[in-house]
Amino acid sequence: MPCTTLLVGRRASADGSPLVARTEDSSAGSFDPKRVVVVRPEDQPRTYTSVIGGRTIELPEEPLRYTSIPNALPDEGIWGCAGINAANVAMSATETITSNPRVLGADPLVERDGEIPGGFGEEDFLTLVLPYIRSAREGVQRLGALLAEHGTYEMNGIAFSDAEDIWWLETVGGHHWIARRVPEDHYVTMPNQLGIDSFDLDDAEGPGRDHLASPDLRQFLREHHLDLTVRHGSTAGDTAFDPREAFGSRTEHDHVYNTPRAWYMQRTLSPHAEDWDAGLPGASPDSDDLPWSRRPERLLTIEDVKDVLSSHYQGTVFDPYSTRGTEAERRAFRPIGINRHNALAILQIRPGLPESFRAVQWVAFASLPFTALIPMFTNVEEAPVYLATTGATPGTDSFYWTSRMLAALADAHFHETIALIERYQQRTLALGRAAVLEADGKAAAAGSPDEVPALLAEANTEIAERIRTETDALLGQVLFTASDRMTNRFSRSDS
Repeated sequence: MPCTTLLVGRRASADGSPLVARTEDSSAGSFDPKRVVVVRPEDQPRTYTSVIGGRTIELPEEPLRYTSIPNALPDEGIWGCAGINAANVAMSATETITSNPRVLGADPLVERDGEIPGGFGEEDFLTLVLPYIRSAREGVQRLGALLAEHGTYEMNGIAFSDAEDIWWLETVGGHHWIARRVPEDHYVTMPNQLGIDSFDLDDAEGPGRDHLASPDLRQFLREHHLDLTVRHGSTAGDTAFDPREAFGSRTEHDHVYNTPRAWYMQRTLSPHAEDWDAGLPGASPDSDDLPWSRRPERLLTIEDVKDVLSSHYQGTVFDPYSTRGTEAERRAFRPIGINRHNALAILQIRPGLPESFRAVQWVAFASLPFTALIPMFTNVEEAPVYLATTGATPGTDSFYWTSRMLAALADAHFHETIALIERYQQRTLALGRAAVLEADGKAAAAGSPDEVPALLAEANTEIAERIRTETDALLGQVLFTASDRMTNRFSRSDS
């Protein structure tokens, strides 16, 4: 699945929350309707079988409650996408990433009956991991153990967060993996390409403060001659190496599909970095040297994350909606804000607040340049109906389907409707912000933590319904504009 990930360390965010955000995008020519659910312990399976990989596993007893954004149609499995559990640990799974023949020859992807796929993959990871972890680090360790035992049929990047840290794990072949803690004052951009660009093997084998990996990673590198790092004047024990060179890719496909997205995100969030000067690494959209993480030039917000993940190269000749540049330039690169978005989840664990209401999951559906975020507190027993109701048939009782219809209509009349869209997005974000503040106050005044889930569930429903009203109104405006601009229109009428 194509996706785009943005991670923001807690000292890089405006309110001190680590932020994990990822768009789940369908492959070309398909769309996967999504909905939001709360999986209670009694609803979590005790025996799990992967639909795609065909692997069966017994799961631990006493799972935690957790949120999930599964496929509305279960024919290909769950595809839980992103969620936060009752211990206030977040997980986003997965960002499909690249590899190379050297890695896939040394540790092949898992096959079933001689055909890919086999083992576990994006369909399964959230369900197999999130209900059983109490920290971001534990998430890395549990998923790493599952990969070592069962393997995977695809290369993926997975994010875990708690109130302090974000960890990013990348699979390396069928059974190996590396993970790195996101620097607290940095953000990370991930565009379907293996991203980690430096790694300390000694730390991974020792205390693991900032790096974790498969126990045999050093041996794996040595036996298969995967480490391509040049160490000038280094000692034999030097352990710093470049995973992107060892495990990743630098292809023409990357240069039109992947690196331009990282380039635009970093140009937006660090606009005055010195390497944007012509001739330096990172100066062009097809650069192979963009860093995995950077310090932002100012603290980042939920709104910044939504804007960046909705972007389509605004202000450049590569914007498909622009009149600048040539047609070839406007279609040169894959936009971040693409038609094939299924869902966006921004996972926010807010330190300094009581555990009973510190976690918020912000959700948007469909093509993000045209759609809005709804905040949802996760310490609840069920999701709001507007987020949870997604059937096979389009209808305006579903936030997913309304967002999909709105985006399709507005895209065809971008310049006539974008002002309406922008006002809608600003208003709904303001409504969401206000709803979170109001619910925080009510939860803080509650007599005991046991009273909080009901208060949060009520707040979730109220804000979802308010945004439903705004969304329906916008749909009516956009529909009128699209109808008025139909090809068969004629200036003369009977009136």
